[in-house]
Amino acid sequence: MTDMLVAQRREQLLNELQASGGLKVIDLAARLGVSRATVRRDLLDLENEGKLSRVRGGAMLATTHDGAAPARAAVPAPRSAVVPDGPTVGLIVPSATYYYPRVVAGVQAVAAERGARVVITLSDYSGDSDAQRIAELAASGVSGLLVALPGGHDLPEKDLRDLEDLGLPFVLLERQPHDPFAACEFVASDHRQGAFAAVRHLAGLGHQKVALFTNGSPTAALLREGHRAALDNLGLDADVPVVDSGRPTLGSAEATQCYDQFLSACRDGGVRAALVHSDHDAIELLRRMRLQGLQAPKDLALIAYDDEIASLADVPLTAVAPPKHTLGEYAARLLLDRLAAPDPAAVPIRQMLLQPRLTIRSSCGTV
Repeated sequence: MTDMLVAQRREQLLNELQASGGLKVIDLAARLGVSRATVRRDLLDLENEGKLSRVRGGAMLATTHDGAAPARAAVPAPRSAVVPDGPTVGLIVPSATYYYPRVVAGVQAVAAERGARVVITLSDYSGDSDAQRIAELAASGVSGLLVALPGGHDLPEKDLRDLEDLGLPFVLLERQPHDPFAACEFVASDHRQGAFAAVRHLAGLGHQKVALFTNGSPTAALLREGHRAALDNLGLDADVPVVDSGRPTLGSAEATQCYDQFLSACRDGGVRAALVHSDHDAIELLRRMRLQGLQAPKDLALIAYDDEIASLADVPLTAVAPPKHTLGEYAARLLLDRLAAPDPAAVPIRQMLLQPRLTIRSSCGTV
């Protein structure tokens, strides 16, 4: 019986990683309902079996859901694909455990096709040492940079000048320059469109009131803009809860209070539909609803934003999925095209916005 439980737990652990690309030990322990020590033992055994790779504080699958290799610190593209004296792409992203693993996998897939090497450095959402880390990448001999700074989707002019001063070609990932006329290449998800599509779907189900819950991430401001645009353009009621939790620790009393206050505001305002960023928050809202005798979609229809683990909720969540893997592929192509051009300066500046995809599941019902 014990062996069966261990096998089931490890299968569930792999399913969690399959959905997200990577998670921290603390998150895996919370999801599986076991101690962190148990999770660490499982990760070690599964790594020995070649099914995942441990990283600091968590783990990533040995391959992503679409077969591309995930990112680890300072990992090159597959050696067999690297061309001698070929370009080296420096990549900086805020996280290796949520959202960005699939972006990195897209970068690596194109790098392998082009015989390029990828070297990654991980930033964090404090942003305290980003300039130093980028400078270190540039000094290491990389040919160009792919950059996702953690501060927000709107890149400040100072950060843009710092990148330009390095003298290397670069492409922004999931970021755009604050100056809309800046001659800067970027590939980004159009999160405004993603939020608009979610609200439009709920409106099509008959909801005149659609609330918004965000978690203080850099994406929150864009989701608010898309949500507001949808309310205005679709003629929906604008007097609805719009709440940002400010990123409390998952599972904390502060987080629980935020969820309960949001649910109370929806109930008091006659709101029966909501867009929730992120998947983690939507899943926690489902749990709080269940404890209060509420059900989705009967009492509150939910759409999650990110679609990392939304399908694993007890009520599978309809979700908006930014095109993470494709974004990484396109960004790598932009940079490598420029590096391969006989006259890189003659290549036109390209700026790309990719529209997220809405995946319909059970959490918001049907028309």
